[in-house]
Amino acid sequence: MYAGEANRPLRGYLVVLGTYAGLAGALTAAGRALGVRLPQRISTGDTVRVAVATHKASRLLAKDAVTSPLRAPFAHYEEPAGMAELNESVRGHGAQHAVGEMLTCPFCLSVWIATGMTAGLVAAPRATRVVSTLLTVVAASDFLQIAYDTGKQVPGRVSGG
Repeated sequence: MYAGEANRPLRGYLVVLGTYAGLAGALTAAGRALGVRLPQRISTGDTVRVAVATHKASRLLAKDAVTSPLRAPFAHYEEPAGMAELNESVRGHGAQHAVGEMLTCPFCLSVWIATGMTAGLVAAPRATRVVSTLLTVVAASDFLQIAYDTGKQVPGRVSGG
């Protein structure tokens, strides 16, 4: 048996995989129906912007306290997890458990988010650049906030006023 003694929600994973495949197929069909053409290439700037935006959006959806109501049907609060993030445990069985794993895992969500951002970059590049720029700026701000707080904790640092 694949899972051995572990209780893995393989059927639930199939539901999630099927949903992803259906979404990817629907995006492709919609693009074709609307006459959207693939770009010759995607610029390095767009790639970096979408990568950082995907990272931020996945952490925002999977770990942020404010987005916990979206995860609540699939997860249970456990404890704070550092700066403005939460640890949650997955609840339920089957599809509920599989969706919970996906919604509480930024690595898992990033595949879905990157798919949406890339589809947006092809079909609606201007709007996608605005959204990805916003998320990239928030990610940079988060980094600076953490660096600032870390700097305040350096021993021997003289506080100015």
